[in-house]
Amino acid sequence: MKAIITALLTACCFLAQASDLSQKLQSSDYVLLMRHALAPGVGDPANYSLEDCKTQRNLNAVGRAQSVFVGEWLKKQGVKNAELHSSVWCRCKETAALLNFGEYKVEPALASFFEDMSKAKESNLKLQRFIAGKIKSKGDKALIMVTHHVNILEFVGENIASGDMVLAKVNSKGEFISHKLIPRPE
Repeated sequence: MKAIITALLTACCFLAQASDLSQKLQSSDYVLLMRHALAPGVGDPANYSLEDCKTQRNLNAVGRAQSVFVGEWLKKQGVKNAELHSSVWCRCKETAALLNFGEYKVEPALASFFEDMSKAKESNLKLQRFIAGKIKSKGDKALIMVTHHVNILEFVGENIASGDMVLAKVNSKGEFISHKLIPRPE
């Protein structure tokens, strides 16, 4: 009997958390930023091209599996309808596609500035403007953005691992208020 009660309480807590995440993402107060899944290495090879994925650092088999799993996990959390945006980098676009929420759009405000950290503030302002515009028009869809660690670090002040997510509370100007780290589900 104790095991049954424990299982029921666990299920109730899981459902409460699931609905809490999906409810927050349906509002205009929250957005979800995800760092692309595992793409071994740091930065990109010399002379890479954004138009040629073969020249970039890309997801490996583990990263692709992570992306699929995160998409399935989000759906289990109650996130069924999402507006999905990605950085132009292939590792982000592939992560976004494998989340399996339908089409994604490439968004310049999510582009990495890893090679020129002096662009951090300017990039963050572009991200805030993008978020401000999207939260006004997204309706009850979750706004999910796949980007890079430097962008997330500049926006919320926390460096996160590949495949991790940040549930960010924002104001109407797209400015960061607070966040909750959501480690990549295993």
